[in-house]
Amino acid sequence: MLPVKRPTTGAALEVDSESSSLTKKHRSFVSTATSATGGTAGVSAVNMGGGNADANNGVSNGVGGRNGKAPIGDIDEDLHSRQLAVYGRETMRRLFASNILVSGLQGLGAEVAKNLILAGVKSVTLHDEGNVELWDLASSFIFSEEDLGKNRALASVQKLQELNNAVVISTLTDELTKEQLSNFQAVVFTDISLDKAMEYDDYCHKHQPPIAFIKSEVHGLFGSVFCDFGPKFTVFDVDGEDPRTGIIASISNDNPALVACVDDERLEFQDGDLVVFSEVRGMTELTDGKPRKIKNARPYSFTIEEDTTNYTAYERGGIVTQVKEPKVLNFKTLKQALTDPGDFLLSDFSKFDRPPLLHLAFQALDKFIADFGRYPVAGSEEDAQKLISLVNDINNSLPDGRLEEIDQKLLRNFAFGARAVLNPMAAMFGGIVGQEVVKACSGKFHPLFQFFYFDSVESLPNGPLDPDDLKPLNSRYDAQISVFGSKLQKKLEDAKVFIVGSGALGCEFLKNLALMGVCCGDGGKLTVTDDDVIEKSNLSRQFLFRDWNIGQAKSTVAASAANLINPSLHVEALQNRASPETENVFDDTFWENLNVVINALDNVTARLYVDQRCLYFQKPLLESGTLGAKCNTQMVIPHLTENYGASRDPPEKQAPMCTVHSFPHNIDHCLTWARSEFEGLLEKTPAEVNAYLSNPNEYISAMNKAGDAQARDTLERVLECLERDRCDTFQDCITWARLKFEDYFSNRVKQLTFTFPEDAVTSSGAPFWSAPKRFPRPLQFSVHDLSHLPFVTAGAILRAETFGIPIPDWVNSSEKLANAVEKVIIPDFLPKKDAKIVTDEKATSLSTASIDDAAVISELVMKLERCREKLPPGYKMNPIQFEKVRLSICLSLCVYVCMHSLCHFCASWP
Repeated sequence: MLPVKRPTTGAALEVDSESSSLTKKHRSFVSTATSATGGTAGVSAVNMGGGNADANNGVSNGVGGRNGKAPIGDIDEDLHSRQLAVYGRETMRRLFASNILVSGLQGLGAEVAKNLILAGVKSVTLHDEGNVELWDLASSFIFSEEDLGKNRALASVQKLQELNNAVVISTLTDELTKEQLSNFQAVVFTDISLDKAMEYDDYCHKHQPPIAFIKSEVHGLFGSVFCDFGPKFTVFDVDGEDPRTGIIASISNDNPALVACVDDERLEFQDGDLVVFSEVRGMTELTDGKPRKIKNARPYSFTIEEDTTNYTAYERGGIVTQVKEPKVLNFKTLKQALTDPGDFLLSDFSKFDRPPLLHLAFQALDKFIADFGRYPVAGSEEDAQKLISLVNDINNSLPDGRLEEIDQKLLRNFAFGARAVLNPMAAMFGGIVGQEVVKACSGKFHPLFQFFYFDSVESLPNGPLDPDDLKPLNSRYDAQISVFGSKLQKKLEDAKVFIVGSGALGCEFLKNLALMGVCCGDGGKLTVTDDDVIEKSNLSRQFLFRDWNIGQAKSTVAASAANLINPSLHVEALQNRASPETENVFDDTFWENLNVVINALDNVTARLYVDQRCLYFQKPLLESGTLGAKCNTQMVIPHLTENYGASRDPPEKQAPMCTVHSFPHNIDHCLTWARSEFEGLLEKTPAEVNAYLSNPNEYISAMNKAGDAQARDTLERVLECLERDRCDTFQDCITWARLKFEDYFSNRVKQLTFTFPEDAVTSSGAPFWSAPKRFPRPLQFSVHDLSHLPFVTAGAILRAETFGIPIPDWVNSSEKLANAVEKVIIPDFLPKKDAKIVTDEKATSLSTASIDDAAVISELVMKLERCREKLPPGYKMNPIQFEKVRLSICLSLCVYVCMHSLCHFCASWP
């Protein structure tokens, strides 16, 4: 006998927790990427990019795809730079090859589908047998009034396809058979009976290879997720972090052996970690590549379970690196896990007793629907008591693990809101489920094992709600009204809200507020501001934007898209940065009239400014941010919580100048060096050139007045840029970039090792090249190296941009680029015997003082004047600003390879 079909009149609204950029303040910092049992759950979205897929998964009604075949490994790095950084190429290749089924296209299902399509899986098949109803307009951004009466899956295809044309989107509108599940690597069910779920899960669990099965539900302020990835699921990387490393200072001949590391950075090893040793001088027995287990981990030392008493004595140097081992998880089937759930994943340690009760409540709700063919009615005490009775029956039938107390008030709230699928809940669980699908398809990050329950009853209004206030009003907001009441709904509609930023988080907030009806009443108004424009890289997560919006103002496009979601939304889009300079726009009257402020920013400075304004005007502030698969939130309520700026991160430790330039030993040093070189070559120097050319007399006067080493260095860079390093053709740019490679990664290293040979000693007789210093090796350029040629290419393109030189089409041909690079004549390097290399860690500048800076400046000025006379009228350069969160592919390649090559130099590339 088929189970009773579930009612399809629930409501769901959607939020997505993708990010602008995470604040450096890591309070309330959580991650679903590593949601191991008993950990802390948070919201982590997966809408971070699209893939390159062509093949249909065999299911009918396929649409989308890409014209022409593209290999799975062909990744659009302009579009997917963020996703590449978090997942890596191998994970993305697995993701791009995955076919996913999403069953149930109300709010939660629509959210999951959106996230997966943006993530770039190979195909998504949408399954729903029901038709669009009025309540669905509040549950999904996909539907409009024109879709009423249409099948949900069919009505969803067009708008979901717009999110990523590279993903094949198909539909199924009839009842599923078990055999159809074999077409997919993962299946997600958001609206299914428990009996049918167990039937499907049992099939997926036994299938070879197993099919990842996920069941998720949202009912009012309560939600659940269940995952079954098969009897032996391998997690290749449990946390997605780079292996931890340390620079060895000493190793004792003891049992157990004590390993001490340099004290400029705390170690992040934990007891039980496996590590390998490399580059150790002496004690060669440890460099056999065999992993060894750590014990007694301390900030700067640890012991290993090995007797080194008779080993060769340690001399110097060495790196210790964590070995990340795969982890095999044995998932239970849904049927088994219902009676033996194991440990629940906790999201709130103040509610440690809540998951076992919700485990029973969700089972009781399924029984209620099977018995009565409907959901409990909001405000009905009779229905609530029926549900409570079912919970008691299930609890009493348990052979062991019965709950001693049943929280009837909690169950009443559960029953009253059971029919509603609320926007924020659908958003949160849509992000979590989407991330679990990525884990299932890729084996990266620890999956949810196996049940997760969440509630937000704190969101209910204080005091009892009048049952009459919960009755539906035949509006698109009836789902919310059934939980919060019509009085609160009216307040939401008349609210005045300010959203600062309309990037990834801003787009989601706009969509969510529109679906919830916030600012949709006669007295309501939503103001959104953002001074940025849309770029291609935004499209993989800022879902309100399309490729035809590139170059347009973010706030304007986002506001227009939100109006399409809910035409009643009263929204005004501005392009002003929230800062002291715009207080004539956002004046006292503006701030005083607000009810709440929502930050969707990507930098700490702006966050602090908005926080101070909210503090002054006593306005609630909702603060959040994400970083990869991690996120944080902070609710700032006047007179109740601390404000955002009340606590600060400690200042970051600055590496000495000599360490960054000559003796780097970690990736941060390389990043600092690469950023400094980029800004000096491509931003600051061209800006100085323009300052000089725009007003030569004033500029020279300022340099003469300064008359110091800094002024001399600036003039030398300007002269060098306009004379020796001036580029007139793209071949000149290639020559410049190739010589830069030789200078950075060969000549400077040769000079350093000439001045300080490998056997050099300090004035005290100690080895100069001792930890943390590491003896470098020069790089030999090769056009066949995967990083060498891209470095020159990226550098040449960037240099051409600064000089306004057209970039030829053949730049995309590796063969032609290699030929152009090989034309460059590389002069022989002769080390200088009197070269001065700074080794003093207290030095703040690498500039060398001149006997008479003023005289040198005068000579440089004369040369500059002669050089200027040869320039064409109106000559101007184009400085390129380094934008950390919006790198073009050329820029990112340049910085990446700078770091990569320099890290070869310091041998610490992770």
